Amino acid sequence: MSTEKPNLGGLNILLGVSGGVAAYKAVDLASKMTAAGAQVDTVMTENACELVGPKSFEAVTGLAVYTSMWSTPQQFEISHVLLADKADIVVVAPATANIIGKAANGICDDLLSTTLCACWQKPVLIAPAMNSNMWNNPAVQQNVEKIKQMGAKLIGPECGRLACGTEGIGRMAEPEDILEQIEKIASQVKKS
Repeated sequence: MSTEKPNLGGLNILLGVSGGVAAYKAVDLASKMTAAGAQVDTVMTENACELVGPKSFEAVTGLAVYTSMWSTPQQFEISHVLLADKADIVVVAPATANIIGKAANGICDDLLSTTLCACWQKPVLIAPAMNSNMWNNPAVQQNVEKIKQMGAKLIGPECGRLACGTEGIGRMAEPEDILEQIEKIASQVKKS
């Protein structure tokens, strides 16, 4: 990673957090993006909330966290449209096989999947995290190819020790590496 301090000032980043064990790393990522000057709105799936509390993200971003289509900080606004319109860059970390499959196939059954469906005109960075067998599943690989064709960029997954205790591909990329990719995307966003 570059020794220069990241500069994301003036950017609105939407961070989607799905229910992978790597959700704890997303708190660090949110903190790093905020420290770099970005405004970070966080959307968490119900399963992500079982692993990391929304208050952790609120503490590092200074903003309310969105967890449901039916109760939002601004009750009168349609949150998935508001969030999609506001975002300059969309980051999903961790991205489970479930959220990748939903995004690839236009399934909109929770706030994160619905927001992703409304965001495909924006730069989208996906950081997969799952068990090796899941990552190597042909259906998951088809969905990964679909989201790439739709314009999403992927970072990872990496090889290493997985939450299930085995070694293999499936670890979410480290927050520093994701931040570096966000900076590259941001430089393109700022030019346009």
